[in-house]
Amino acid sequence: MRQIAGYGLVAGTGGDRVWLRTLILLRWLAIAGQLAAITAADRWFGLGLPLGLCYLAVGASIIVNLAATFVFPGNRRLSEPEALASLMFDLGQLGFLVFVTGGLTNPFALLILAPVTISASILGLGPTLILGAAAVIIVSLSAFVAVPIRLPDGSALETPRLFTFGFWLAIVVGLLFLGVYARRVAKEARALADALLATQMALAREQKLTDLGGVVAAAAHELGTPLATIKLVSSELMSELEDQPGLYDDARLIREQADRCAGILRGMGRAGKDDLQLRQAPVSALLREAAEPHMNRGKEVIFELIPGPGADEREPIVQRRPEVIHGLRNLVQNAVDFASSKVWVECEWTPSALALRIIDDGEGYPPNVINRIGDPFVRVRKGDRPSRRPEYEGMGLGLFIAKTLLERTGAELTFANASDPFLAPAERPERGGALVEAVWDNDDILAPPGATAAPNEPILP
Repeated sequence: MRQIAGYGLVAGTGGDRVWLRTLILLRWLAIAGQLAAITAADRWFGLGLPLGLCYLAVGASIIVNLAATFVFPGNRRLSEPEALASLMFDLGQLGFLVFVTGGLTNPFALLILAPVTISASILGLGPTLILGAAAVIIVSLSAFVAVPIRLPDGSALETPRLFTFGFWLAIVVGLLFLGVYARRVAKEARALADALLATQMALAREQKLTDLGGVVAAAAHELGTPLATIKLVSSELMSELEDQPGLYDDARLIREQADRCAGILRGMGRAGKDDLQLRQAPVSALLREAAEPHMNRGKEVIFELIPGPGADEREPIVQRRPEVIHGLRNLVQNAVDFASSKVWVECEWTPSALALRIIDDGEGYPPNVINRIGDPFVRVRKGDRPSRRPEYEGMGLGLFIAKTLLERTGAELTFANASDPFLAPAERPERGGALVEAVWDNDDILAPPGATAAPNEPILP
């Protein structure tokens, strides 16, 4: 099992992904194909096969499948040893059938590739190596020791030694190639699925914060009027109960507590407003909100607003979307992690587009991984870039999440180095580290025309 850092997402690494019903279905398909091939060879082509042994092997497979169907629930997930045992049985059954039907003179010997390929797709490296080694041994033995196929005239079917060797070599090479290919593809697919799940979790978390902010602000707004009424009534009671000290103190306590509640709700209203109650905001406020968790981590974060040619000098009002904030926050976090002392967050806008650039003064991206940045689980070799976030183990999950979220909002992301990473430290410019640029069309990021960023203040006494 492995945990995706920062998200508490646990993902299986092998057999716990295997459904029993999947292997049962595949075995039924194999049984049907074996029965069809044996029947056709015997009745249509008149080949002399040891039918008793053939049907014994197929019957064993049927018994195992029926036992698995009735003894275990279909939704059972197999452990890695259980899945290995199941595939080892299938491999042994296939090997026995090949042995009693001519060995490598039987073209169906190619099906020995199937259990190894399935293992490479769903199991770990160890079980796959075990199955692969067993398959090579079975194929090698079948090349020399096998029950020959008898032709209708009673003679044994023989093939040239060169053909037998070529068939053996093709199966062995196929085991190696298909095993490596299936394992590689399955591993990348699982990594992508885990990373996408982490992305969805991150977005859901941001959306919950957005909803919570709106609820808090609405509560502050709605409770303001009842509190004002309580305060007014308590003040009138105090004026009427001046000659009754005990009751007067009670009325004064009610008023003090009403004032206290008003102060709490006022703070809640501000918190709700800060937690994305607004659906639009000036771009500078959006950038500061995204960078706020990393402003006090010992690195200077500098914000720059740059009107482009022909653009209005007033900063644009943008949509305040959770995807944008969380994505930019991950990019700022990465820049702060690897900066030497400064991070620049630049925003430039034109009449048609808005561009955000995040630059640090660190060492930049390693040249050997720069073309893969944004993919999940990109491991950086030791020494390529200092490990300042050991809990992430260089998986690139933060950048993948940022890229996925921002691209959902219409952004085009570019990862590059602001200068040549091979320059000597004295020759590099100050803004010479890693650079990330996100560019949106104005229609995708700007708030609708006429939108305002002014908050709705809660009505409080």
